[in-house]
Formats: sequence, C-alpha cells, structure tokens
Amino acid sequence: MNKKGFIFDLDGVIVDTAKYHFLAWQRLAKSLDIDFTEEENEQLKGVSREKSLEKILTWGNKTISETQFNELMVKKNDEYLSYIAEMDSDEVLPDVPRVLNTLIKKQQPVSLGSASKNARTILERVGLKKHFMAIVDGNDVSKAKPDPEVFLIAAEQLNVKPENCIVFEDSVAGVKAANSAKMISIGIGRKDVLGHAKYVFNDFTEISDDFLNKLINN
Repeated sequence: MNKKGFIFDLDGVIVDTAKYHFLAWQRLAKSLDIDFTEEENEQLKGVSREKSLEKILTWGNKTISETQFNELMVKKNDEYLSYIAEMDSDEVLPDVPRVLNTLIKKQQPVSLGSASKNARTILERVGLKKHFMAIVDGNDVSKAKPDPEVFLIAAEQLNVKPENCIVFEDSVAGVKAANSAKMISIGIGRKDVLGHAKYVFNDFTEISDDFLNKLINN
C-alpha cells in the first residue's frame, strides 16, 4: 500500500480564522489611528504576529517604543483568543471532514503544518484534533513560511519523505514553502493568487475522492 504524507495548513484551509485576525488587527490599528483594509489583511496571511505588526506600523507611518510594541502584540493575541474561544465545529470549512476521513480510512498519515501558535486550541474547539497524527505549529518552528521548516518537521514526524508529501495551503508564502520542500502543493483559494501551486481548488468541495486516490497512488 502506498503511504503519502498529507499536511494541512490551518487558517483558511481547515477553518477561516482569518476574519478573527482581521477584526483583532483592525481594532489595534484603529487604536493607533491607522486605517487597516481587507486588502492589507490579505498581505498578513501566513505572516508572524511580529512581522504583521511591523507592516501595519509601516503602512500607518508610525513609530512606537519596544515596550508598546510588545504590549500591542499581547493585546492583539488576547483579543484573537477571545474570538476563538467561541469557536465550534460549525467553523470547519466545507468538506474538510470528508477529506480527512477519506485519508484516514485509506490509512494515510495526516499532519497539521501551521504558523499559528493557537493551532492545538483551535483543532480542539472544532473537534478535529483526533484526526491528526502530528501537529506542527508556531511553537515548534523558528523560521516562518516561505521557509519550508514547518513542513519538513511535519514530514519527519509522519515518517514520510518530503517528496512523498502533499500540502494544502491558502497563502502564497505557504505554497512557496511546500514547493521548496519538494512537496506537491495544493492551493486552496484563487488561481490568480496561488497559480504557482501544482493544483488549485476554490475549496475542498472541488476535491474528489478520485483525485485523492490519484495522489495516493501516484
């Protein structure tokens, strides 16, 4: 039997927590008199909290002390956590459970590979934690995507060679990371944004069991 490693990003792939990041960043930007748009929020996808705050300050042409910077990072995270504390299984994106269950039935190892430091909490809240053989999140890595570190650690934990791994990603940085790890990249989202992925689907409803079989048996 063929064993492949299937690695899922979290935000925008399994659940849409991007809206909660947006609300938390928007409120923070407002407190600094900075306008923060959804277009700008797109540029923060897959980017660490520290780098995100740096970008927002640059866009708003603001300089703040290191102490205030650290306080704002904590404040943003607390606000975000208050949103995810309310999450439940209704937040799981369409057909994600079907794809996970299909892979598990076919005895394929499944891992999470996410920049989020709250990944375990979120998976628990939405009732999907048990589906993952390995979870690699922001607490386990020192380099952010597009560096492939998160996916390489996931492959190692699944005991599958990188070239036998398949990654589901919704961000440009994530697809780049998967490609540089020599993994098969599957973009979840818009083709015009994620065109450098090997395959692109709008969402998991477009991913058939036949397609999953093809990935396993390739």
